[in-house]
Amino acid sequence: MNRLSGKVAVITGGASGIGAASVRAFAAEGAQVVSTDVQVDAGKAIAEEAGAIFVEHDVSDAGAWAEIEDLIRARFGRLDVMFNNAGIAPVQNVEEVDLATWNRTIGVNMTGVMLGCQTAIRLMKKNPGGSSGSIINTASTVAYMGIAQDLAYTATKGAVRALTKSVAVHCARGLNIRCNALIPGSTRTGMLQDHLDLGAEVVASINGMSPMGRIAEPSELAAMAVFLASDDASYSTGAEFKVDGGMLAAHPGM
Repeated sequence: MNRLSGKVAVITGGASGIGAASVRAFAAEGAQVVSTDVQVDAGKAIAEEAGAIFVEHDVSDAGAWAEIEDLIRARFGRLDVMFNNAGIAPVQNVEEVDLATWNRTIGVNMTGVMLGCQTAIRLMKKNPGGSSGSIINTASTVAYMGIAQDLAYTATKGAVRALTKSVAVHCARGLNIRCNALIPGSTRTGMLQDHLDLGAEVVASINGMSPMGRIAEPSELAAMAVFLASDDASYSTGAEFKVDGGMLAAHPGM
């Protein structure tokens, strides 16, 4: 406990799933947490439960990020952790996807992560005591394989993998800011529910993708995020931390 004591963290997508579990876990470990989401009622409820601050926030909007930056400077005067976790996953293949959905998915899943990284770096460079911090970007196992019904999501999560490496290399050169990717496998979130609702055969198929034979709980991903946010991960940057029940290990071609 208290691995994040004294640290200030921003967690996007904090109203549900991995984000909500991380808001709880970070706060339990002593962090001062700012949770952001477009889902206001759920976001406020989770934040109140955890003792965090909630801000309504569209991660694809640069102006909204400027407001987050101003809040962090005024309220805390430092930022130690940025967890770029917000994401959307429309269930559409290449023939079905419309341009508006494609652009919105890029805006949230890819541009939102880039803007989060920029905001984090500006704040972390000004930390009292010198530049320091941890950036965590949520990618996905779909970044390693082709999922027919998740075209836009798959494309953007592949981009997050590459973006994370570029940011990590930049920030390793004198800034003392780490940047790593969190790689969830199938996790019990609202995002996955669209697939689970397709029926028992789909549920069995999703469970069968992992050698452990089950779907992850959001708390299991949050535990890895806590590690990456903490000083225990002080020499880890540009890395991909898979929490997938062995899915990618079992399918090396993915």
